[in-house]
Amino acid sequence: MAGQILESDQIKQFKEFLGTYNKLTESCFLNFINDLTSTEVKPEEMACSDHCLQKYLKMAQRISMRFQEYYTQQNKALAAKAGLFGQPC
Repeated sequence: MAGQILESDQIKQFKEFLGTYNKLTESCFLNFINDLTSTEVKPEEMACSDHCLQKYLKMAQRISMRFQEYYTQQNKALAAKAGLFGQPC
């Protein structure tokens, strides 16, 4: 049972990752690829897409850190409320 839950969570996370990746790819393509007559990516297109990707990754990292901080605070508050915080093991 626990294995099924873990596998289900992993599949869900992978689907979310793919959805995010697809949105990012589509956004960068629509915003930065202007000429489809060449097989090469132009330097200005590459620079724009690199900037977009770096900005997205920094944003995702910052959001992840904030969620982690939030859940840590929530867990501490719940533990304190339950009287578990600071008690010996």
